[in-house]
Amino acid sequence: MIDWAAFAVVAVASLVAASVIVALFATGIRLRAARSRWQWVCFALCVAAVLYGIYLIVPALHV
Repeated sequence: MIDWAAFAVVAVASLVAASVIVALFATGIRLRAARSRWQWVCFALCVAAVLYGIYLIVPALHV
C-alpha cells in the first residue's frame, strides 16, 4: 500500500527545496551584475543546500 501522505510530504519538500535553490542562484546571478557582495552569500547558501541534499541522499556519509 502506498502511503500517500508521506509521498505528498516528499513531493512538497522537494518542490520547495528546488525553488529555493533556483531562487538563490538566480538572485546571485542578478546581484553579480550589480557587483554586490551579497552575491557570494546567495551562492554559498545554494552550495550549502546542494551539499546538504547530497548528505541526506548518500547513506555512506552517515557514519
